Order: sequence, then C-alpha cells, then structure tokens
Amino acid sequence: MRLLATATIVGTLLGALASPAAAASAGPGPLGKPGDTLTMPAGSALKVLPVKSEQRTGYQRTAFHHWIDADHDGCNTRAEVLKAEAFITPRESSGCKLSGGEWFSAYDNTYIDDAHQLDIDHLVPLAEAWDSGASTWTAKEREAYANDLGDPRSLLAVSAKTNRSKADQDVAEWLPPFTGDRCTYVTDWVATKMRWQLAIDPAEKTALDKDLASCPDAPLTVTFAR
Repeated sequence: MRLLATATIVGTLLGALASPAAAASAGPGPLGKPGDTLTMPAGSALKVLPVKSEQRTGYQRTAFHHWIDADHDGCNTRAEVLKAEAFITPRESSGCKLSGGEWFSAYDNTYIDDAHQLDIDHLVPLAEAWDSGASTWTAKEREAYANDLGDPRSLLAVSAKTNRSKADQDVAEWLPPFTGDRCTYVTDWVATKMRWQLAIDPAEKTALDKDLASCPDAPLTVTFAR
C-alpha cells in the first residue's frame, strides 16, 4: 500500500513538472508551497527534481547575504551552526565569541577542537544554487537560503581544507573524501535541492543516479522553504 501511495505521489509531481499551469498554481516552486512537507524515498525524490541546463551568468557571492543574526541574539549564522553541531559545547562569551568545544567533520572523518579550523559549508554551494534557479529569486530569498537554519542538512561545520577543496563543485565533480559519508552527502543534496525547489543539470542527475544506486533508498522528509 505504501509503495502504491509513493508511486501515486511521484506520478502526480512528475505531471506537475510537465504542466506550466499546474506548477503556477502550486506556488513559487513546482513541487508545493512554502511550509508544505513531503516524504518519499531518495530515489523517488530525485525523479521529481526538474532537469535543466545551468547558467552562471551574473553570479556574485555577495548576491547571497550572509552571515546574519536572524534572531538578534548576538550570534550570527556561522556561530549558530557551530553551537548546534558541537558534540563538546564551546564556551560562549560576550559578542558570541566561542572558545573550546569539539566538532566532527564528516567530509574527512576528522575531529576538530578549534573553531577557526572549521568552515560552515553550504551543502549545495551558493554558486550552484544560483545556477539551479536562485538567479531568479529576490535578494531576501537568497539571504534566507544562505542562512538556512531551518534544516540541519543545509549548513554543515566541516574542516576548512575539505570545504575549500569542494569550493562550488556539484556532486558530478566532488564528493567527500571520506567514503563513509557519501551516501549521506548525496541524499542530503537531493533533500536540499527539493527544499529550495532547485533544478539539477544532466551531469548532476547522472551522478546522483549512480551514487544513490549504491545507497539505502531511505525516506527523505523535506519541508519546502520556498
């Protein structure tokens, strides 16, 4: 019964993607309205992502305003992620200065006890988001994307060296060097693209098809951000 329900949902979504009228009535994106939640297996989720060629014309990193202090508690998005992901809690002093603490960098299977050695990675890089649809968004939507604390898959504290080796590459070009993290990485990539209703390009889809084939087809639950 669950398989039948999933097949029905996927078929409905595929139909929406093919129908401009249906997509327009669904809201800002073709899969649903902001705040809607959808659960389906990772492989099925991949099938409903629109496939389009990418365009980087006009991209500037400054188009995505970050890091902000959205809740005005004195800690910006970077600090919020560091606090949330630490498995040994850092000390916090005036101005949200963090000291001590320890983190696990999943990309390279490394423990790090100095926040200065960590970058906060946008799982789907800002340039990739621009290529995949964010170029048409408002400045506020891009700011929300760059500071997305609403889904723990969006922003990750990882070693600076792995984040900088990744840069703005997609899954067809870069995967975490620690192979034990790759299934999580590609399924989270699909979830993030769904959350923000971003497209994938043909090479990206081929890579995701290949990578997900060797991973558990676990259900993804995504709440649409736009």
